Amino acid sequence: MEKLSLPLESCIPKLTRAQMRGLPEMRELLILAEHALQSPLQLAKVDVLAQLNYAEESFPLLAFRFGPDDPSLPTFAIFGGFHGLERIGTQVVMSYLRTLLELSRWDRITIEMLTTTRLLLVPIVNPVGMYLQRRSNGNNVDLMRNAPVQAEGLSPWHLFGGHRLTPRLPWYRGKEGAPMELESQAIYEFVKREIFPAKVAISIDVHSGYGTFDRLWFPFAKNRLPLPDLPEVIALKHLLDQVHPNHIYCIEPQSRQYLAHGDLWDYVYDEYRQIQPDGHFIPFTLEMGSWLWVKKNWIQIFSSLGMFNPRLPHRVKRTLRRHLFLFDLLHRAVRSPEPWQGLEPSERERLLQLGLKLWYAKP
Repeated sequence: MEKLSLPLESCIPKLTRAQMRGLPEMRELLILAEHALQSPLQLAKVDVLAQLNYAEESFPLLAFRFGPDDPSLPTFAIFGGFHGLERIGTQVVMSYLRTLLELSRWDRITIEMLTTTRLLLVPIVNPVGMYLQRRSNGNNVDLMRNAPVQAEGLSPWHLFGGHRLTPRLPWYRGKEGAPMELESQAIYEFVKREIFPAKVAISIDVHSGYGTFDRLWFPFAKNRLPLPDLPEVIALKHLLDQVHPNHIYCIEPQSRQYLAHGDLWDYVYDEYRQIQPDGHFIPFTLEMGSWLWVKKNWIQIFSSLGMFNPRLPHRVKRTLRRHLFLFDLLHRAVRSPEPWQGLEPSERERLLQLGLKLWYAKP
């Protein structure tokens, strides 16, 4: 899939009044794109990965790239908005993007990091779903159940893990044998082009809607086997624990909570391992515990967005600033990977045993 070329005004349609009213995040994202391209240091580039059409409307799938054009450099990537109801995820990614753009204007440390590493951001993966205020995309397909990955041992009646019964139910995977949805394919091609050449890479995909506290998940969702990079994951966990000992994250494999068909990050991780057997790419998922927001303000449960997003202004502000330190630490981790990547065999074995005991040992 070819990425579209800039300038922005030539490839992005002007937002209609309906789009501005129903999708204010896209309006803000276009403003941030203009600011990024006007940076005097020319550290940022903006790609249109796809044009997504629904009824009379057309929505761009925007990706931001900071740093050199060499995709083999250490890379950190952030994604948001896979599910249209989870608007707070997109807002968190844009909050970090806004901070990054301001720092890149004057902060020497930020500028140096952006000349030696690559930083990728895709804040709104599913603009049509967000516009329609539903989890799925315009074809009623759940983009995180859409990859060609089959979970092991998952009952066909476990709808939450993905199904092909009907697009009228949530978590619909799409028709069997059909290609991935345009959004999923665009993200896969973007990751393959911009991350796969790197020997060191970390990504984080921001979601909400599960649990009462924030979780950092890593693969797999398709089975309960430990991933090959388990020693590197436990080393990253130790970094986070040591640098920010009061952090609020529960770090664990997604399979400890539930299995799912069609997880895009399982698919991407396996593909990367085939291309870069000696590289290390860790795709994390940040699952913000939205049930706590509902518990503290139970009336929002009657809103379609209320189960997934904080509604009171002070909680929104707290959420928008709460995760910025995590993104900064992960960016620094790809810039300085020695504590977690390239481990000695004895140290890898020690960390492997720690990870197996922590996450995979049967009670």
